Amino acid sequence: MREIIEGRVWTLGRDVDTDQIISGKYLTIIDPNVLKTKVLEIGLPEFASQSRPGDILVADANFGSGSSREHAPQALRAAGVGAIVADSFARIFYRNSINLGIPTIEAPGVRALFERFDPARIDMRAGSVTNVRTGRSISFPPLPPHLIDLLEAGGLVEKVRRELAARHPPAGTMPR
Repeated sequence: MREIIEGRVWTLGRDVDTDQIISGKYLTIIDPNVLKTKVLEIGLPEFASQSRPGDILVADANFGSGSSREHAPQALRAAGVGAIVADSFARIFYRNSINLGIPTIEAPGVRALFERFDPARIDMRAGSVTNVRTGRSISFPPLPPHLIDLLEAGGLVEKVRRELAARHPPAGTMPR
């Protein structure tokens, strides 16, 4: 995880549910390269073809509501989303995103700061989101250390892999 995240903003409204992020008809797909071509197909159909790695989603309240399907954050990660910032999140979506290594920031009032394609700057340690075009910013409580650790590792699976490798080094090597 980068301490400073910069990217172009895609804006979304309130109550964007997981079916809008990735339609239920695609839940049999496990290939991330296919999932990313279907992401946000319902509410923002141009996203899959026009987004760039590092783009930032900024949404209103209750982002990721609905089903707890992990395909939704998997599709966003596959599309290269650099961060998701919203007024509020559905709790399961929030943790699934963090567990997959996507910086996910709850900052009430953030949606009002941005228009589509505005440049954003997120300072993860200081807890601020800034619209670079307007200079307006909003603060958020910095993430707790255990969530920062997950993001820095690239997600929960990678963090566990590293911890297991540190405990059980390959034969013929010395533990650190």
